[in-house]
Amino acid sequence: MTLVWRPGFQFDADASTYIEAVEAADTQALETGVRYAINDFVIGCKNDGIWDAIKASCILAGARTLAGALVPLVGTAPTNYNFVSGDYDRETGLVGDGSTKYLDSNRNNNADPQANRHLAAHVSTLPSQLSHIISAKGEDAGEIGGSRIELSATGAPNYQLCIDLSTTTVIGSSGAGFYGVTRNSSSTITARSAQVSNSASQGSTTPSSVNYGVQARIQPNGTVNAYSNARLSFYSIGESLDLAALDTRVSTLITAIGAAIP
Repeated sequence: MTLVWRPGFQFDADASTYIEAVEAADTQALETGVRYAINDFVIGCKNDGIWDAIKASCILAGARTLAGALVPLVGTAPTNYNFVSGDYDRETGLVGDGSTKYLDSNRNNNADPQANRHLAAHVSTLPSQLSHIISAKGEDAGEIGGSRIELSATGAPNYQLCIDLSTTTVIGSSGAGFYGVTRNSSSTITARSAQVSNSASQGSTTPSSVNYGVQARIQPNGTVNAYSNARLSFYSIGESLDLAALDTRVSTLITAIGAAIP
């Protein structure tokens, strides 16, 4: 596929590679505005110094097909379990069914340094049941070493985030939008939603060896549970980064994609 160029403007090489891969999966070109939105996101993340911290990510919006949406922006492509084309919306993302559908991110919970990690997602529609948005279970019943973004059912008062610890950290309440949690120390995490970041004391333990599930929790024994029926338009896994910067870039990206789609 041939990219469209603005006068005096050049696409970022990483953005160009991703766009071309999405268009190949879709077997047709994206709208110019969608291409620009993706390019601006990648350049913005690089300017903010957060691009290299993103190790596994999909933009679950913008692409014309589900196959295109599952092309990785960074890292290895996720493995799709039971999602079909009707679950995907170009503007708002991929919706779970709360019982059978999830992605294996193919990113292990122990792939990033113990005290240098993040999880993030853009939730277009909140779940109506307790849901694990991105989740890798710990090694025992206490979930020691597990990491997750967990949202309560619609209308419930809080959401829960943790990295490398059995103890759940309850940060607050929020509606649809960006959720993220990051750790850059062995004793504290920072979580973000509703454009507000909060820190909490949370000691770190050795991360469990299990891939992250997206829209469900994967356990070390291979069992999958805690399925989500939320709708997601973006997810990211990797090293510690500035959540406020990523929030701004992701929120701008999803808004721009929606505006560019007829």
